[in-house]
Amino acid sequence: MTSRLRCRSGVLGALLLTLAGCGSGGGDSSGGPGGDGSLTVWLTVDARESWPQMVASANKRFTAKHPGVKVAVQYQQWTTKNQKLDAVLAGRNVPDVVEMGNSETTNYLVNGAFAPLDPKSFERSGQWLPALADACRLDGKTYCVPYYAGARVGVYRTDYFKESGITRAPRTYSELISGLDLLKAKYGADDPRFSAMYLPGRYWSAAMAFVKDAGGEMAVEKDGRWQGALSSPKSVAGLTTWKKLMDDYYVGDRAKDNGDEPAVVGQGKVGVFYGNTWEAQAATDPRSGGNPALKGKFATFAFPGPSGKLLPPFLGGSTLAVPAKSKNQELAAEWIRLFTDSESQRKLIAANTLPNNTVQLADVAAGGVNGPAAQAATRGWVTPLAPGWTAVEKSNVLPEMLERIATGKASVQDATREADRRIDAVINER
Repeated sequence: MTSRLRCRSGVLGALLLTLAGCGSGGGDSSGGPGGDGSLTVWLTVDARESWPQMVASANKRFTAKHPGVKVAVQYQQWTTKNQKLDAVLAGRNVPDVVEMGNSETTNYLVNGAFAPLDPKSFERSGQWLPALADACRLDGKTYCVPYYAGARVGVYRTDYFKESGITRAPRTYSELISGLDLLKAKYGADDPRFSAMYLPGRYWSAAMAFVKDAGGEMAVEKDGRWQGALSSPKSVAGLTTWKKLMDDYYVGDRAKDNGDEPAVVGQGKVGVFYGNTWEAQAATDPRSGGNPALKGKFATFAFPGPSGKLLPPFLGGSTLAVPAKSKNQELAAEWIRLFTDSESQRKLIAANTLPNNTVQLADVAAGGVNGPAAQAATRGWVTPLAPGWTAVEKSNVLPEMLERIATGKASVQDATREADRRIDAVINER
């Protein structure tokens, strides 16, 4: 599960340029690739590891309706999925359904890789989480269906809170700061390695949450062209607040990201961190570098923002699309309908994962580990849906900008101006 919700962005190769105009919304529903009576579905390993019963149930319901069609689910690794997809899309033997991270879709959409879908034929499409639904749309058409979501929250050591005299999880930003001050005074005074708040410099989704909370943006579209917006006054204000939080409460390497967050937290030198709910469990799991002795000592809270509202989290998650070259587009859409309907979404909730729609967010237990994430999800956002954002991510503009700010190599103003210049150079490329 360590790769879940990280939404790795793949680079769409030149091979996809041949896809524009290939395939239609209908497709041949008589068989799978090559007409062999099968439907090929690519899901990431998260489904096999975390909700296999949901997959089995959807397949059973699908084959009951289409007894002559065999569903072949093939599980892919996040790290190699897009490279494999780029290669097969250049040929004819393509999967019929593919899972995409919600931040991965834009380049595929603008290059015609996926077939259009009718959102009205999918349950609760009018209540899809906007950060997932927006990633599926281009020029007024829908090309994928939201699958599941995950929102970052505050995670804290319950024993540290109790011993520091903190009686409840923070509900406002001022309560958060007061609590961090108490943690710092209790544990940081005698241990220079203790961070009241774990917030490494290159943790870009955390930093951008403060940008969003201040009303800023990473990039904006104007007159059909995208441009960087990190140097705008609101974005600068958000990053300035983020930098102060780091300066006051984080002790550690500022030139690193959050990739090993569970392992670091598992060392017992962190009071609060900002992350996905599953990372609370990972911090106690030796397989991810965690410490089993910490089981039962973590709880979550909806992270309050300086604005007075909840801090807007990067909404990780996945979508499901039908390749334009699929020979089974109607059957593929039918399988997706079943795999994303209310019955399937209830199984996701039972697996401590957020559903794809706002209605069923209310079904997430408020007192459970994912309750705060369900609260935060309504404020969720994704990276700019610009054709060249993949190139922005590949060139590490955001982490490198944040490292310069975090380490004091550049001011917020200077670093953001340079980042905007780099973004402008590639963001409109297809």
